[in-house]
Formats: sequence, C-alpha cells, structure tokens
Amino acid sequence: MDPWRYSTQGVSVALRVTPRGGRDDIDGLETLADGRVVVKVRVRAIADGGEANRAVTELMAKALGVPKAKVRILSGATSRLKQIAVDGDPAKLGDALRKLIAAKPDSSEDKGQK
Repeated sequence: MDPWRYSTQGVSVALRVTPRGGRDDIDGLETLADGRVVVKVRVRAIADGGEANRAVTELMAKALGVPKAKVRILSGATSRLKQIAVDGDPAKLGDALRKLIAAKPDSSEDKGQK
C-alpha cells in the first residue's frame, strides 16, 4: 500500500522524519507498529523553530521536481509523523514518489516487523 493519497490538487504523503539525521535523504518505506506505511525521511536540521520542517519541505520539493511553494505540512508540525501536501499533477507526483522509493528497501523487513 502506498503511503500517499491522491487528490485533485496533487498528493498527500505520510512521512516519518528523523531530524539531525546526518544528511538530507529519503530512506524508503517503513511499516509502523499500527500497520500504516510511511515514507522515511532524514534531514540534517534540528527539530527547533521549524528548521526540520523547512528542510523536509525543501527535500521533498527537490526530490519531486516541484517548487518549494508547492509543498506544505498538513499535520504533525511538531511530530516525527507528518502529513505533507504536494500540489501538482497527481499522476506525475505518484510516479515520482514510486521511483524515489523503488530503489530503497522497506526497512521494517530488516527488523523482522512484517
């Protein structure tokens, strides 16, 4: 199951963010304890004053090839679990997300959580 939903404006994506993660990167998919699937994202920024949120929106905009203004936090601004909205063509965004995570393994398999 994909961790994003399509809308007429674009997509909303469920993320699990690791601030101070050493680099800005998308680490693939993770299945949470409750069964939800999220995109794992790490950023160098600290979770203070919105720094990590800004880094997340910039990383996702760059990765999906959309302007930063098209990416916004929908929920979870103070949480590791976030919902972001990305405005644009839903089909193109879905394809771009699929390509981004295709090369990354589902990390929950490594931990025997599936």
